[in-house]
Amino acid sequence: MNRVFWKRSAQLVVVVLSALALKFYYSTASANQLRWILAPTTFLVELISGTSFKFESHAGYLSSDRTFLIATSCAGVNFLITSFLMLSLRRSWRDRSRSIGWRFIPVAALLAYLATLVANTVRISTALQLRRMPLEISWLTGNQLHRFEGIFIYFGFLLLLFIVSEKLSSKNSLGFSSNAGGERGDHGLFRQSFFPLLVYYATTLGIPLANGAYHLGNVTRDFWEHLLFVLLTPLLLILPLATLRFFGLALRMLPMDRLRPSVRDGLAVWIANTSVLRMGSYKMVSVCRQPGSEGPRRQHRGIG
Repeated sequence: MNRVFWKRSAQLVVVVLSALALKFYYSTASANQLRWILAPTTFLVELISGTSFKFESHAGYLSSDRTFLIATSCAGVNFLITSFLMLSLRRSWRDRSRSIGWRFIPVAALLAYLATLVANTVRISTALQLRRMPLEISWLTGNQLHRFEGIFIYFGFLLLLFIVSEKLSSKNSLGFSSNAGGERGDHGLFRQSFFPLLVYYATTLGIPLANGAYHLGNVTRDFWEHLLFVLLTPLLLILPLATLRFFGLALRMLPMDRLRPSVRDGLAVWIANTSVLRMGSYKMVSVCRQPGSEGPRRQHRGIG
């Protein structure tokens, strides 16, 4: 038992130190040093959007019409760190009663990197489309809309990554029987979603607050505005899960014997074929079509 404890502790230390090291590297890295993630992101954006980009040293990838720049703030490294921490910590907690090998750390890093490329591509392609559309929202400025879009898409992908990883882990450990996830059915997607939310808050707000980002006078207002967006925007994605969970629980509490037979049979079929109350089937994944925004970028790069 002591050997398992110390091995698990060492693994957690490696995970946290790796995340902090990447965060420190990102805080001082230039566009040239981030081409390992900017280049494949730009390639995918070109495929999706049809817009061509050219690399400008120390600046980033500039569109052919010179109106859009994929800079260091578009690298999504904060999302990469958040995804890596979420996958690693979840795996460590799930298998806390037994010893696990070290392989899960590089696997989590690879999955987080691939998820970051996809999330970056969707976010930048969406930003390109929004820039071409004459959108006018009286209560949001252009920068605020861009911030909202980034947080919504990044956290949506973080939540989707978590749901998929939980589904795959459930299949690996419980098989494909109809009772898969039955032991965890009471928790549901709603309760499960709080884990990626807490990890997201910790990386996007906890680290900057610990670094004293709010003391930098000229970014105080920007930081607190960013904090408000980061706190509230993810809840828009969790709210549908909460609503569906409440609706499912309400259906279960209905006096079925007092309903008309046709209504009762229809509700019984609906409850049996949905995953509102069970983790065995993830038909609610469609709620999360779009773990974070890069946030406002300043010299400390610790906010987003």
